[in-house]
Amino acid sequence: MKAIIIAAGSAKRLGNETRELPKGLLDINGKSILQRQIDILRESGIEEIIIIRGPHKEKFEFDEITYVDDSRYEEHDVLLSLMAAKEKMEGDIITTYSDILFGEKILNQILNSKADIGIATDLKWGGKYENRTEHPKSQADNVIIQNNEIVKIKKNISEISENQKNGEFIGIMKFSKKGVKKFVEVFNQLEKDKPSPFHDADIFEKAYLTDMIQELINQKISIQPIIVEGEWYEIDTLQDLKNVRMKYF
Repeated sequence: MKAIIIAAGSAKRLGNETRELPKGLLDINGKSILQRQIDILRESGIEEIIIIRGPHKEKFEFDEITYVDDSRYEEHDVLLSLMAAKEKMEGDIITTYSDILFGEKILNQILNSKADIGIATDLKWGGKYENRTEHPKSQADNVIIQNNEIVKIKKNISEISENQKNGEFIGIMKFSKKGVKKFVEVFNQLEKDKPSPFHDADIFEKAYLTDMIQELINQKISIQPIIVEGEWYEIDTLQDLKNVRMKYF
């Protein structure tokens, strides 16, 4: 099992906090977000950790980490940042954004999943948006679950049928050897075709990971929810940063 952390974003919504510092290196009560992720991954037995770097790559100083540099981070978005590490994507892996704080309970739930391609999903997500005015509920990456399959992923889904559930993708995925091989195969073809628009992205280069997930769904590739319960936090705005520093130790 290996972990890939996507840390190539510019994090402009955090203003001066990330002007000279990658978001993942923001301090949360004495320890950076990334250091917290690395510690919990290693405590769970994951030794091979890959970090995809973008701006201010010289600021990353973690020991025993493999770095992949996304030199074109200003030209594209999360999907293509992840695929900068395409050559490392083999075997069982998990991927995570670098701005997510999560605990051992949630990580174990993800690692125990048998899905070939699974996405960590919180069904009790609504409460996390109370007093979160700078990142409102309408910006959540919602997923619709039916018969233990993800049938749709999109921001601000409000209507579902009686046999469906509405959750939030928390930014962490798990792949089996078979699942990651299929993911890379589909991406390689899309990279050749460069469909535009591409789901919610105006052009393929600006696609998010959620756009790729919806493409896999449309191609009838099974995407399963990994239902997680426990504390997790996303740091996307100054308000998020302030709130998490008050709650997280």
